[in-house]
Amino acid sequence: MAFPRTTVGGVSLPRMLIGTNWLFGWSHTGHAADCFIKDVHSKIDSFVPILGAYLNHGVDAVMGPFSTHPGAAEKIQAAQDALGKKIIIIDTPVVNVDNDPAARGETQAIFRRSAEIGSSFCLIHHASCEQLVNKNRRTMDRLPDYLKMIRDAGLIPGLSAHMPEVIQYCDLNGYDVETYIQIFNCLGFMMQVEIESVIRVIHEAKKPVMTIKPMAAGRTTPYVGLTFNWNVLRPIDMITVGVLSKHEVEEDIEISLAALEHRLPDLEGRASPAAQSIIK
Repeated sequence: MAFPRTTVGGVSLPRMLIGTNWLFGWSHTGHAADCFIKDVHSKIDSFVPILGAYLNHGVDAVMGPFSTHPGAAEKIQAAQDALGKKIIIIDTPVVNVDNDPAARGETQAIFRRSAEIGSSFCLIHHASCEQLVNKNRRTMDRLPDYLKMIRDAGLIPGLSAHMPEVIQYCDLNGYDVETYIQIFNCLGFMMQVEIESVIRVIHEAKKPVMTIKPMAAGRTTPYVGLTFNWNVLRPIDMITVGVLSKHEVEEDIEISLAALEHRLPDLEGRASPAAQSIIK
């Protein structure tokens, strides 16, 4: 079956999004793991079967800093060409938010680059947008300027948030954003406040939320991480799932569909040198 979908800024998106940390080498565990990922996915040939597995289930949207990370856009484009299918690009560029003409020009050029590579969405990376947060006034200073640049480039604007206040302040001030990225997982990994507070922020958000790191960068199993997230998020929200192989795609999708359908997933048992009957 095709994976369930939602609508963001007038665009139909699958509720599962393709993550790229495990394709580009950002393991969140250490340098050795980063190197392993880069070795495995150093060539475009490794991307094609993984993205193809996602697309076979209707998961056709990918998230990453494509306009600012060297080679990222080219790899996704090559995979699209090889598969003969369009992938919706959710770009998360790191931009210069210094308040001077040179920095603004540099940032505007990145947004134009995002449009040139075929992005549909442009969500300013948390490392950039969180520099604009003013907790005293509950605002994000100068944010409307950047959101207008994104609109002018023909893209749908949004923000990446590690800081949950980004969602709250945007909604409070009516900033022109269509969606948010927010870390959310059952372990509270990299989350700035407790799980109970973040899920309330997500449920109260005026726009759909794209959650990231559902398995806490490998610190919990897919069954635990995905089952938890799917059962507490809203029907309009999404989960971004990164993998190392096409086999993980199939497993994560089956776990996700089972969670959404409230049934036991149909999975192969794990390998063991001395398997016992309890290991199914």
